[in-house]
Amino acid sequence: MLFTGTSHHTIRHGHLFCGLGGGAKGFNAAKARHGRLTADFECLGGIDVDPAAIRDFTRLTGVPGTVLDLFEADQYQAFHGAEPPADWRPAMPADIHRAFGYRRPHILFLSAPCKGFSGLLSEATSRTPRYQALNQLTLRGIWLTLEAYRDDPIEFILFENVPRIANRGRHLLDQIVALLRAYGYVVAETTHDCGELGGLAQSRKRFLLVARHAEKVRPFLWEPPKRPLRAVGDVLGRMPLPGDANAGPMHRVPRLHWQTWVRLAFVQAGKDWRCLQELAVEDGVLSSYRLIREGDWHDAAATAGRAAPANEAFRIADPRPRNERQFANIYRVVPWSGPTSTIIGRCQPSDGAISVADPRPGLARCKGDNYLTAGHYGVVAWDDASGAVSAAAGHDNGRWSVADPRGPLPVAGDRLVGVIRALDGTWHRPFTTAELACLQSLFDPEEQAELDGLSDAAWRERIGNAVPPDAAEAMAETIGRTLLAAWSGESFMLGAEPIWVRPIAIAASVDLPR
Repeated sequence: MLFTGTSHHTIRHGHLFCGLGGGAKGFNAAKARHGRLTADFECLGGIDVDPAAIRDFTRLTGVPGTVLDLFEADQYQAFHGAEPPADWRPAMPADIHRAFGYRRPHILFLSAPCKGFSGLLSEATSRTPRYQALNQLTLRGIWLTLEAYRDDPIEFILFENVPRIANRGRHLLDQIVALLRAYGYVVAETTHDCGELGGLAQSRKRFLLVARHAEKVRPFLWEPPKRPLRAVGDVLGRMPLPGDANAGPMHRVPRLHWQTWVRLAFVQAGKDWRCLQELAVEDGVLSSYRLIREGDWHDAAATAGRAAPANEAFRIADPRPRNERQFANIYRVVPWSGPTSTIIGRCQPSDGAISVADPRPGLARCKGDNYLTAGHYGVVAWDDASGAVSAAAGHDNGRWSVADPRGPLPVAGDRLVGVIRALDGTWHRPFTTAELACLQSLFDPEEQAELDGLSDAAWRERIGNAVPPDAAEAMAETIGRTLLAAWSGESFMLGAEPIWVRPIAIAASVDLPR
Protein backbone atom coordinates (compact mmCIF):
# COMPACT_ATOMS: atom_id res chain seq x y z
CA MET A 1 0.00 0.00 0.00
CA LEU A 2 1.58 3.27 -1.15
CA PHE A 3 0.40 6.85 -0.61
CA THR A 4 1.48 10.01 -2.37
CA GLY A 5 0.95 13.68 -1.64
CA THR A 6 -0.37 15.26 1.54
CA SER A 7 -2.71 12.85 3.22
CA HIS A 8 -4.08 11.81 6.58
CA HIS A 9 -4.48 8.15 7.46
CA THR A 10 -5.68 5.90 10.25
CA ILE A 11 -3.45 3.24 11.80
CA ARG A 12 -5.43 0.37 13.26
CA HIS A 13 -4.29 -1.53 16.34
CA GLY A 14 -5.54 -4.64 18.17
CA HIS A 15 -4.59 -6.08 21.57
CA LEU A 16 -4.13 -9.60 22.92
CA PHE A 17 -4.12 -10.12 26.69
CA CYS A 18 -5.27 -6.51 26.79
CA GLY A 19 -6.01 -6.31 30.53
CA LEU A 20 -7.78 -3.10 31.49
CA GLY A 21 -6.61 -1.37 28.29
CA GLY A 22 -3.66 0.82 29.31
CA GLY A 23 -1.72 0.04 26.13
CA ALA A 24 -4.75 0.54 23.92
CA LYS A 25 -5.58 3.87 25.59
CA GLY A 26 -2.04 5.08 24.89
CA PHE A 27 -2.18 3.98 21.25
CA ASN A 28 -5.49 5.80 20.80
CA ALA A 29 -3.89 9.05 21.98
CA ALA A 30 -0.94 8.79 19.59
CA LYS A 31 -0.36 10.91 16.48
CA ALA A 32 2.16 10.12 13.76
CA ARG A 33 3.80 12.33 11.15
CA HIS A 34 6.28 11.67 8.38
CA GLY A 35 6.85 14.43 5.85
CA ARG A 36 3.44 15.47 4.58
CA LEU A 37 1.78 12.29 5.80
CA THR A 38 -0.05 12.25 9.13
CA ALA A 39 -1.99 9.58 10.96
CA ASP A 40 -4.10 8.97 14.00
CA PHE A 41 -4.81 5.61 15.63
CA GLU A 42 -7.96 3.50 15.89
CA CYS A 43 -8.45 0.59 18.27
CA LEU A 44 -10.18 -2.45 16.76
CA GLY A 45 -10.63 -4.25 20.06
CA GLY A 46 -8.97 -6.22 22.82
CA ILE A 47 -9.02 -9.83 24.01
CA ASP A 48 -8.70 -10.99 27.62
CA VAL A 49 -10.07 -13.78 29.79
CA ASP A 50 -10.99 -11.47 32.71
CA PRO A 51 -14.52 -10.01 32.34
CA ALA A 52 -13.78 -7.18 34.79
CA ALA A 53 -10.67 -6.20 32.83
CA ILE A 54 -12.68 -6.19 29.60
CA ARG A 55 -15.27 -3.89 31.17
CA ASP A 56 -12.43 -1.53 32.13
CA PHE A 57 -11.00 -1.86 28.60
CA THR A 58 -14.30 -0.80 27.09
CA ARG A 59 -14.53 2.19 29.46
CA LEU A 60 -10.95 3.37 28.87
CA THR A 61 -10.82 2.90 25.10
CA GLY A 62 -14.43 3.43 24.02
CA VAL A 63 -14.24 0.16 22.05
CA PRO A 64 -15.92 -3.11 23.09
CA GLY A 65 -13.50 -5.79 24.23
CA THR A 66 -13.94 -9.54 23.98
CA VAL A 67 -13.82 -12.08 26.82
CA LEU A 68 -12.01 -15.06 25.30
CA ASP A 69 -10.01 -17.93 26.78
CA LEU A 70 -7.01 -18.68 24.53
CA PHE A 71 -5.98 -21.94 26.26
CA GLU A 72 -5.91 -25.27 24.52
CA ALA A 73 -7.75 -28.05 26.38
CA ASP A 74 -4.61 -29.56 27.92
CA GLN A 75 -3.32 -26.11 28.92
CA TYR A 76 -6.67 -25.33 30.53
CA GLN A 77 -6.50 -28.55 32.55
CA ALA A 78 -2.88 -27.94 33.62
CA PHE A 79 -3.63 -24.38 34.74
CA HIS A 80 -6.98 -24.90 36.45
CA GLY A 81 -6.41 -28.45 37.66
CA ALA A 82 -9.73 -29.57 36.18
CA GLU A 83 -11.31 -30.42 32.85
CA PRO A 84 -12.94 -27.52 30.95
CA PRO A 85 -16.71 -27.17 31.36
CA ALA A 86 -18.98 -28.78 28.80
CA ASP A 87 -19.70 -25.53 26.95
CA TRP A 88 -16.01 -24.56 26.72
CA ARG A 89 -14.21 -24.71 23.38
CA PRO A 90 -10.68 -23.66 22.39
CA ALA A 91 -10.31 -20.37 20.56
CA MET A 92 -9.64 -20.48 16.81
CA PRO A 93 -8.36 -17.91 14.26
CA ALA A 94 -11.97 -17.01 13.40
CA ASP A 95 -12.41 -15.80 16.99
CA ILE A 96 -9.54 -13.33 16.50
CA HIS A 97 -11.24 -11.97 13.37
CA ARG A 98 -14.50 -11.60 15.27
CA ALA A 99 -12.86 -9.84 18.22
CA PHE A 100 -11.28 -7.25 15.93
CA GLY A 101 -14.53 -6.59 14.07
CA TYR A 102 -13.41 -8.52 10.98
CA ARG A 103 -10.83 -5.82 10.23
CA ARG A 104 -7.07 -6.25 10.05
CA PRO A 105 -4.89 -4.30 12.45
CA HIS A 106 -1.64 -2.71 11.31
CA ILE A 107 -0.18 -3.23 14.80
CA LEU A 108 -0.76 -6.07 17.24
CA PHE A 109 0.24 -5.31 20.84
CA LEU A 110 0.28 -7.96 23.53
CA SER A 111 1.32 -7.96 27.16
CA ALA A 112 0.87 -11.63 28.00
CA PRO A 113 0.56 -13.03 31.55
CA CYS A 114 3.98 -12.70 33.17
CA LYS A 115 3.58 -14.37 36.57
CA GLY A 116 5.62 -17.36 35.40
CA PHE A 117 8.59 -15.08 34.71
CA SER A 118 8.25 -12.67 37.62
CA GLY A 119 11.00 -12.36 40.21
CA LEU A 120 8.26 -12.59 42.85
CA LEU A 121 7.85 -16.25 41.89
CA SER A 122 10.42 -18.86 42.87
CA GLU A 123 12.25 -20.79 40.16
CA ALA A 124 10.74 -24.07 41.35
CA THR A 125 7.17 -22.73 41.26
CA SER A 126 7.69 -21.24 37.81
CA ARG A 127 8.47 -24.72 36.48
CA THR A 128 5.22 -26.31 37.68
CA PRO A 129 2.68 -27.44 35.03
CA ARG A 130 0.35 -24.61 36.06
CA TYR A 131 2.79 -21.83 35.22
CA GLN A 132 4.23 -23.61 32.21
CA ALA A 133 0.71 -23.72 30.77
CA LEU A 134 0.35 -20.00 31.48
CA ASN A 135 3.62 -19.30 29.68
CA GLN A 136 2.58 -21.35 26.64
CA LEU A 137 -0.56 -19.23 26.38
CA THR A 138 1.58 -16.48 24.83
CA LEU A 139 2.79 -18.75 22.05
CA ARG A 140 -0.71 -19.94 21.27
CA GLY A 141 -2.11 -16.39 21.19
CA ILE A 142 0.54 -15.27 18.71
CA TRP A 143 -0.01 -18.36 16.53
CA LEU A 144 -3.78 -17.79 16.44
CA THR A 145 -3.26 -14.20 15.27
CA LEU A 146 -0.64 -15.12 12.66
CA GLU A 147 -2.99 -17.73 11.25
CA ALA A 148 -5.92 -15.33 11.28
CA TYR A 149 -4.04 -12.88 9.04
CA ARG A 150 -1.85 -15.30 7.12
CA ASP A 151 -3.02 -13.94 3.75
CA ASP A 152 -2.58 -10.28 4.72
CA PRO A 153 -0.03 -10.09 7.57
CA ILE A 154 -0.02 -7.49 10.31
CA GLU A 155 2.81 -5.01 9.79
CA PHE A 156 4.07 -4.86 13.39
CA ILE A 157 3.74 -7.20 16.36
CA LEU A 158 4.93 -5.97 19.76
CA PHE A 159 5.26 -8.33 22.71
CA GLU A 160 5.83 -6.65 26.09
CA ASN A 161 6.75 -8.48 29.31
CA VAL A 162 8.92 -8.45 32.43
CA PRO A 163 12.70 -8.29 31.82
CA ARG A 164 13.25 -11.67 33.47
CA ILE A 165 11.55 -13.41 30.54
CA ALA A 166 14.80 -13.00 28.58
CA ASN A 167 16.43 -15.51 30.97
CA ARG A 168 13.71 -17.55 32.67
CA GLY A 169 11.61 -17.70 29.50
CA ARG A 170 14.43 -18.21 27.00
CA HIS A 171 13.03 -21.47 25.65
CA LEU A 172 9.61 -19.88 25.09
CA LEU A 173 11.11 -16.79 23.42
CA ASP A 174 13.09 -18.97 21.03
CA GLN A 175 9.86 -20.68 19.98
CA ILE A 176 8.09 -17.33 19.51
CA VAL A 177 10.95 -15.92 17.43
CA ALA A 178 11.07 -19.03 15.24
CA LEU A 179 7.30 -18.85 14.71
CA LEU A 180 7.39 -15.18 13.75
CA ARG A 181 10.28 -15.70 11.34
CA ALA A 182 8.40 -18.54 9.69
CA TYR A 183 5.62 -16.06 8.91
CA GLY A 184 8.04 -13.53 7.37
CA TYR A 185 8.89 -11.29 10.31
CA VAL A 186 12.21 -9.76 11.26
CA VAL A 187 12.49 -9.98 15.04
CA ALA A 188 14.54 -8.18 17.67
CA GLU A 189 14.52 -8.25 21.47
CA THR A 190 15.12 -5.08 23.41
CA THR A 191 14.48 -3.50 26.79
CA HIS A 192 13.20 -0.09 27.74
CA ASP A 193 12.04 1.91 30.73
CA CYS A 194 8.36 2.88 30.44
CA GLY A 195 9.05 5.77 32.80
CA GLU A 196 11.58 7.26 30.39
CA LEU A 197 9.37 6.70 27.34
CA GLY A 198 6.27 8.22 28.90
CA GLY A 199 7.84 10.77 31.24
CA LEU A 200 6.32 8.97 34.24
CA ALA A 201 6.95 9.29 37.96
CA GLN A 202 8.07 5.67 38.15
CA SER A 203 10.91 3.61 36.75
CA ARG A 204 9.35 0.60 35.01
CA LYS A 205 11.86 -1.51 33.12
CA ARG A 206 10.32 -3.90 30.61
CA PHE A 207 11.23 -6.39 27.90
CA LEU A 208 9.96 -5.73 24.38
CA LEU A 209 10.05 -8.01 21.37
CA VAL A 210 9.60 -6.07 18.12
CA ALA A 211 8.56 -7.98 14.99
CA ARG A 212 7.97 -6.21 11.68
CA HIS A 213 6.87 -7.89 8.50
CA ALA A 214 9.94 -7.55 6.30
CA GLU A 215 8.04 -7.54 3.02
CA LYS A 216 5.56 -4.88 4.08
CA VAL A 217 7.82 -2.59 6.16
CA ARG A 218 11.32 -1.87 4.88
CA PRO A 219 12.47 1.14 6.93
CA PHE A 220 14.16 0.80 10.28
CA LEU A 221 12.14 1.17 13.44
CA TRP A 222 13.58 3.86 15.69
CA GLU A 223 13.53 4.01 19.46
CA PRO A 224 11.19 6.63 20.95
CA PRO A 225 13.00 9.56 22.58
CA LYS A 226 13.67 9.25 26.30
CA ARG A 227 12.31 11.69 28.85
CA PRO A 228 13.47 12.40 32.40
CA LEU A 229 11.62 10.67 35.22
CA ARG A 230 9.29 12.87 37.25
CA ALA A 231 8.88 13.09 41.00
CA VAL A 232 5.94 11.30 42.61
CA GLY A 233 5.00 14.64 44.17
CA ASP A 234 4.41 16.08 40.69
CA VAL A 235 1.54 13.62 40.29
CA LEU A 236 0.28 13.16 43.85
CA GLY A 237 0.41 16.88 44.58
CA ARG A 238 -2.35 17.44 42.01
CA MET A 239 -4.67 14.95 43.71
CA PRO A 240 -6.97 15.40 46.71
CA LEU A 241 -5.56 14.26 50.02
CA PRO A 242 -5.88 10.51 50.64
CA GLY A 243 -9.18 9.55 52.20
CA ASP A 244 -11.07 12.53 50.77
CA ALA A 245 -14.66 11.31 50.46
CA ASN A 246 -15.13 13.29 47.26
CA ALA A 247 -12.26 11.44 45.56
CA GLY A 248 -14.05 8.10 45.46
CA PRO A 249 -13.36 4.66 46.98
CA MET A 250 -10.12 4.12 45.06
CA HIS A 251 -8.46 6.98 46.95
CA ARG A 252 -8.87 5.55 50.44
CA VAL A 253 -5.82 4.83 52.56
CA PRO A 254 -5.25 1.08 53.04
CA ARG A 255 -5.85 -0.26 56.55
CA LEU A 256 -2.57 -1.75 57.76
CA HIS A 257 -1.41 -3.53 60.86
CA TRP A 258 -0.15 -1.24 63.59
CA GLN A 259 3.38 -2.69 63.33
CA THR A 260 3.45 -1.82 59.63
CA TRP A 261 2.64 1.84 60.33
CA VAL A 262 5.44 1.90 62.91
CA ARG A 263 7.92 0.34 60.50
CA LEU A 264 7.00 2.81 57.76
CA ALA A 265 7.39 5.74 60.14
CA PHE A 266 10.95 4.71 60.98
CA VAL A 267 12.05 3.95 57.40
CA GLN A 268 13.98 6.91 56.04
CA ALA A 269 12.57 8.40 52.84
CA GLY A 270 14.39 6.89 49.87
CA LYS A 271 15.44 3.79 51.82
CA ASP A 272 13.92 0.42 52.72
CA TRP A 273 13.53 -1.84 55.76
CA ARG A 274 17.26 -2.40 56.18
CA CYS A 275 17.69 1.04 57.68
CA LEU A 276 15.56 -0.21 60.61
CA GLN A 277 18.54 -2.27 61.71
CA GLU A 278 20.27 0.97 62.67
CA LEU A 279 17.73 1.59 65.45
CA ALA A 280 18.63 0.76 69.04
CA VAL A 281 16.42 -2.14 70.11
CA GLU A 282 17.00 -3.82 73.47
CA ASP A 283 15.02 -6.92 74.38
CA GLY A 284 12.38 -6.08 71.81
CA VAL A 285 11.99 -2.50 73.07
CA LEU A 286 12.93 0.50 70.96
CA SER A 287 15.19 2.38 73.40
CA SER A 288 16.15 5.39 71.30
CA TYR A 289 12.58 6.67 70.69
CA ARG A 290 9.17 6.65 72.32
CA LEU A 291 5.74 6.75 70.76
CA ILE A 292 3.24 9.31 72.05
CA ARG A 293 -0.03 10.46 70.66
CA GLU A 294 0.19 13.71 68.72
CA GLY A 295 -2.38 16.38 69.53
CA ASP A 296 -3.00 19.23 71.95
CA TRP A 297 -0.88 17.64 74.66
CA HIS A 298 1.62 20.16 75.97
CA ASP A 299 2.99 18.35 79.02
CA ALA A 300 6.44 16.85 78.97
CA ALA A 301 6.58 13.12 78.43
CA ALA A 302 6.94 11.14 81.64
CA THR A 303 9.69 8.63 82.35
CA ALA A 304 8.86 5.63 84.45
CA GLY A 305 10.84 2.70 85.71
CA ARG A 306 8.12 0.26 84.73
CA ALA A 307 7.51 0.17 80.96
CA ALA A 308 3.81 -0.35 80.32
CA PRO A 309 1.10 1.55 78.38
CA ALA A 310 -0.60 2.47 81.65
CA ASN A 311 2.31 4.60 82.81
CA GLU A 312 3.19 6.01 79.38
CA ALA A 313 6.51 4.26 78.74
CA PHE A 314 4.99 2.66 75.73
CA ARG A 315 6.33 -0.53 74.24
CA ILE A 316 6.12 -1.23 70.51
CA ALA A 317 6.54 -4.32 68.37
CA ASP A 318 10.15 -4.97 67.39
CA PRO A 319 10.57 -3.17 64.02
CA ARG A 320 13.42 -5.41 62.91
CA PRO A 321 12.45 -7.74 60.07
CA ARG A 322 11.74 -11.35 60.90
CA ASN A 323 13.12 -12.75 57.65
CA GLU A 324 16.27 -12.43 55.62
CA ARG A 325 14.93 -11.45 52.20
CA GLN A 326 17.67 -9.45 50.56
CA PHE A 327 16.04 -7.54 47.76
CA ALA A 328 15.84 -3.84 48.18
CA ASN A 329 12.23 -2.71 48.01
CA ILE A 330 10.67 -4.26 51.13
CA TYR A 331 9.02 -1.49 53.19
CA ARG A 332 10.76 1.13 51.09
CA VAL A 333 9.50 4.71 51.37
CA VAL A 334 9.72 6.90 48.27
CA PRO A 335 10.69 10.57 48.72
CA TRP A 336 8.12 13.10 47.56
CA SER A 337 10.72 14.51 45.15
CA GLY A 338 11.76 11.18 43.58
CA PRO A 339 10.18 8.62 41.21
CA THR A 340 8.82 5.34 42.47
CA SER A 341 9.81 1.92 41.21
CA THR A 342 7.71 -0.35 39.02
CA ILE A 343 4.07 -0.60 40.01
CA ILE A 344 3.24 -4.29 40.20
CA GLY A 345 0.09 -6.33 40.65
CA ARG A 346 0.74 -6.87 44.38
CA CYS A 347 0.91 -3.40 45.85
CA GLN A 348 1.39 -3.54 49.61
CA PRO A 349 4.22 -1.93 51.62
CA SER A 350 6.00 -5.28 51.88
CA ASP A 351 5.89 -5.92 48.12
CA GLY A 352 7.91 -2.98 46.80
CA ALA A 353 8.41 0.77 46.90
CA ILE A 354 4.72 1.41 47.42
CA SER A 355 4.90 3.95 50.24
CA VAL A 356 5.59 7.67 50.05
CA ALA A 357 6.84 10.36 52.42
CA ASP A 358 3.87 12.73 52.09
CA PRO A 359 4.71 16.25 53.37
CA ARG A 360 1.11 17.47 53.25
CA PRO A 361 -1.05 17.77 56.38
CA GLY A 362 -3.22 14.85 57.25
CA LEU A 363 -6.51 16.73 57.06
CA ALA A 364 -8.15 18.61 54.18
CA ARG A 365 -10.54 21.48 54.75
CA CYS A 366 -13.44 21.79 52.37
CA LYS A 367 -16.83 23.40 52.07
CA GLY A 368 -19.02 22.71 55.09
CA ASP A 369 -16.22 21.97 57.55
CA ASN A 370 -16.98 24.91 59.83
CA TYR A 371 -20.42 24.55 61.32
CA LEU A 372 -20.89 28.09 62.59
CA THR A 373 -23.94 27.79 64.82
CA ALA A 374 -24.26 26.60 68.40
CA GLY A 375 -21.40 24.14 68.23
CA HIS A 376 -23.51 21.13 67.26
CA TYR A 377 -21.27 18.11 67.12
CA GLY A 378 -18.41 20.37 68.18
CA VAL A 379 -15.24 18.94 69.68
CA VAL A 380 -13.37 20.81 72.41
CA ALA A 381 -9.58 20.86 72.25
CA TRP A 382 -7.85 19.34 75.29
CA ASP A 383 -6.28 22.67 76.26
CA ASP A 384 -9.37 24.85 75.59
CA ALA A 385 -12.28 25.77 77.90
CA SER A 386 -15.65 24.15 77.40
CA GLY A 387 -18.81 26.04 76.60
CA ALA A 388 -21.53 26.61 79.19
CA VAL A 389 -22.97 23.41 80.62
CA SER A 390 -26.64 23.35 79.67
CA ALA A 391 -29.50 21.17 80.77
CA ALA A 392 -29.37 19.28 77.51
CA ALA A 393 -25.66 18.72 77.15
CA GLY A 394 -25.73 16.12 74.38
CA HIS A 395 -22.99 15.61 71.82
CA ASP A 396 -25.32 16.82 69.07
CA ASN A 397 -26.50 20.10 70.68
CA GLY A 398 -23.34 21.71 71.94
CA ARG A 399 -19.61 21.26 72.24
CA TRP A 400 -19.79 18.16 74.38
CA SER A 401 -17.05 16.07 72.86
CA VAL A 402 -13.35 16.37 73.67
CA ALA A 403 -10.15 15.60 71.77
CA ASP A 404 -8.65 13.42 74.49
CA PRO A 405 -5.01 12.52 73.72
CA ARG A 406 -4.92 9.86 76.39
CA GLY A 407 -5.73 6.22 75.96
CA PRO A 408 -3.96 3.06 74.84
CA LEU A 409 -2.11 2.76 71.56
CA PRO A 410 -3.46 0.20 69.10
CA VAL A 411 -2.38 -3.38 69.67
CA ALA A 412 -0.33 -5.41 67.25
CA GLY A 413 -3.24 -7.16 65.53
CA ASP A 414 -5.29 -4.03 64.84
CA ARG A 415 -5.76 -2.89 61.25
CA LEU A 416 -6.22 0.84 60.97
CA VAL A 417 -5.44 4.00 59.04
CA GLY A 418 -2.61 5.54 61.02
CA VAL A 419 -0.96 8.94 60.74
CA ILE A 420 2.45 8.82 62.40
CA ARG A 421 4.66 11.80 61.82
CA ALA A 422 8.01 10.35 60.79
CA LEU A 423 11.41 11.67 61.82
CA ASP A 424 11.60 13.83 58.69
CA GLY A 425 8.27 15.48 59.54
CA THR A 426 6.27 13.70 56.82
CA TRP A 427 3.60 11.02 56.81
CA HIS A 428 5.04 7.73 55.59
CA ARG A 429 2.04 5.95 54.14
CA PRO A 430 1.10 3.49 51.38
CA PHE A 431 -0.01 4.81 48.02
CA THR A 432 -3.75 4.69 47.54
CA THR A 433 -5.11 2.63 44.66
CA ALA A 434 -6.07 5.81 42.81
CA GLU A 435 -2.52 7.15 43.19
CA LEU A 436 -1.10 3.94 41.72
CA ALA A 437 -3.45 4.32 38.74
CA CYS A 438 -2.33 7.93 38.21
CA LEU A 439 1.35 7.02 38.53
CA GLN A 440 0.67 4.50 35.75
CA SER A 441 -0.87 7.42 33.75
CA LEU A 442 -4.18 5.55 33.55
CA PHE A 443 -6.03 8.63 34.84
CA ASP A 444 -5.26 12.31 35.16
CA PRO A 445 -4.65 13.30 38.79
CA GLU A 446 -7.52 15.79 38.66
CA GLU A 447 -10.12 13.19 37.65
CA GLN A 448 -11.68 10.57 39.87
CA ALA A 449 -10.22 7.13 39.17
CA GLU A 450 -12.89 4.53 38.51
CA LEU A 451 -12.45 0.86 37.67
CA ASP A 452 -14.86 -2.05 37.62
CA GLY A 453 -15.80 -3.65 40.93
CA LEU A 454 -15.20 -2.76 44.57
CA SER A 455 -12.09 -4.79 45.41
CA ASP A 456 -8.83 -2.96 46.09
CA ALA A 457 -6.91 -6.20 45.55
CA ALA A 458 -8.46 -6.76 42.12
CA TRP A 459 -8.00 -3.10 41.17
CA ARG A 460 -4.34 -3.15 42.17
CA GLU A 461 -3.64 -6.34 40.27
CA ARG A 462 -5.10 -4.92 37.06
CA ILE A 463 -3.33 -1.59 37.57
CA GLY A 464 0.00 -3.32 38.21
CA ASN A 465 -0.39 -5.46 35.10
CA ALA A 466 -1.28 -2.49 32.89
CA VAL A 467 1.00 -0.93 30.31
CA PRO A 468 1.27 2.80 31.13
CA PRO A 469 -0.70 4.67 28.43
CA ASP A 470 1.86 7.49 28.19
CA ALA A 471 4.62 4.96 27.43
CA ALA A 472 2.42 3.13 24.91
CA GLU A 473 1.65 6.44 23.23
CA ALA A 474 5.37 7.08 22.71
CA MET A 475 5.88 3.63 21.21
CA ALA A 476 2.87 4.00 18.93
CA GLU A 477 4.04 7.34 17.54
CA THR A 478 7.44 5.91 16.61
CA ILE A 479 5.89 2.86 14.97
CA GLY A 480 3.37 5.06 13.19
CA ARG A 481 6.17 7.17 11.77
CA THR A 482 7.80 4.04 10.39
CA LEU A 483 4.55 2.82 8.85
CA LEU A 484 3.97 6.14 7.12
CA ALA A 485 7.50 6.02 5.72
CA ALA A 486 6.91 2.49 4.43
CA TRP A 487 3.58 3.41 2.89
CA SER A 488 5.14 6.37 1.11
CA GLY A 489 7.53 4.02 -0.66
CA GLU A 490 10.69 4.66 1.33
CA SER A 491 13.01 1.74 1.92
CA PHE A 492 15.43 3.45 4.32
CA MET A 493 15.01 6.15 6.94
CA LEU A 494 17.60 8.18 8.80
CA GLY A 495 17.05 9.73 12.19
CA ALA A 496 18.81 11.02 15.27
CA GLU A 497 17.39 8.30 17.55
CA PRO A 498 19.03 4.87 17.93
CA ILE A 499 17.74 2.03 15.76
CA TRP A 500 15.34 -0.05 17.84
CA VAL A 501 16.21 -3.20 15.90
CA ARG A 502 19.96 -2.57 16.00
CA PRO A 503 20.90 -6.30 16.25
CA ILE A 504 19.44 -6.96 12.80
CA ALA A 505 20.21 -3.60 11.16
CA ILE A 506 21.78 -5.20 8.07
CA ALA A 507 18.91 -7.62 7.56
CA ALA A 508 16.43 -4.80 7.98
CA SER A 509 17.92 -2.75 5.16
CA VAL A 510 17.77 -5.40 2.43
CA ASP A 511 15.08 -7.58 0.93
CA LEU A 512 14.73 -11.05 2.36
CA PRO A 513 14.98 -13.96 -0.09
CA ARG A 514 11.59 -15.32 -1.02
